Amino acid sequence: MGAEDKIRNTAQDLSGKSKEAAGEATDDEQLEAEGKADQSAASLKQAGENVKDAFKR
Repeated sequence: MGAEDKIRNTAQDLSGKSKEAAGEATDDEQLEAEGKADQSAASLKQAGENVKDAFKR
């Protein structure tokens, strides 16, 4: 389950980066903000996965 979660988190982060870049390119502040929010959420989830991994060892 851990590897699948990490892949989903990475996909969410990449999606967020794409949204942010598209928002910057089109001057769409809302899309840019959504992208940053997606990246933040992915980072928090990844941090949780790292904690789980640390306890497994």
